[in-house]
Amino acid sequence: MYPKSVVERMTVKGRNITTGLPVEIEVSTEDTYAALQECAEKILDGVHQVLEETPPELVADVSERGIYITGGGGLVWGLDKLIAEKTGIPVMIAEDAQSCVAVGTGKALEHVELFESGNAIKIRKY
Repeated sequence: MYPKSVVERMTVKGRNITTGLPVEIEVSTEDTYAALQECAEKILDGVHQVLEETPPELVADVSERGIYITGGGGLVWGLDKLIAEKTGIPVMIAEDAQSCVAVGTGKALEHVELFESGNAIKIRKY
């Protein structure tokens, strides 16, 4: 992840886990960056590991088509830029990243017999 060039601040409300009482604090983009940095590094390590273990012909396909970020990761500012910089592979954020995983799972469940038989590649679309 990359820190934003302009620091933004937001007031958030929640419960103090020590006291159990409601609390309101101000959080900055710098705070968020610091809190997520270790997680981003673990994600990057996972991407590298998957690419290392993937057959060369499939890595070539990924290198050409790129990596798509789905789910909540698509909302993390700069994660796409970090992965692209560290892998040299284009990275895009999926359209409607938050719900596309659920939609894809639903579609997969419509064809569960193909997954059970090992023929799931037949339903792949680009």
